Amino acid sequence: MAAMKPDIAHPGITRLAPAAILAASVGALGFAYFAEAFQGIEPCKLCLWQRVPYALAGLLAAAALLASARRWQAAAVAACGAAFAVGFGIALYHVGVEQHWWASAACAAGSDKVPATVAELRAMLTASPPKPCDALDWTLFGISMATYNVAASAALAVGAFWAADQIRRQA
Repeated sequence: MAAMKPDIAHPGITRLAPAAILAASVGALGFAYFAEAFQGIEPCKLCLWQRVPYALAGLLAAAALLASARRWQAAAVAACGAAFAVGFGIALYHVGVEQHWWASAACAAGSDKVPATVAELRAMLTASPPKPCDALDWTLFGISMATYNVAASAALAVGAFWAADQIRRQA
């Protein structure tokens, strides 16, 4: 008797994966905005950049939930994986800045803008400087939000690519 190869594709993955990605994206963004609004944690420029992949993945996951063709669902979920992979890179770069492994030109204090009027100069002089990217406002067990985001983005990217492959196999 020949051994049967089990089908590892789960029929509900076409809805479960995009819903999980959407929930993770909304949860991550919700936590970031909660920390900013209610805990007084000021985000730096790299913190703000790390939110973009979650927003993009959330939109793509919603599109995958609405799509009826499996190939479009698979493509949207794979694009979520790509967004999370980019988010992984941004978060890893941010951790390097926090740990002083390298400097970031994106987070350098100051502005390249040259004031055109005295009012613009006055506004620039009285404005608070942007938060430096190596200043940690929050840690849990000595680990920063950016470091947690490295792990979360990596796991979400791997999970999204796996789910996209499973959806593709069902098409």
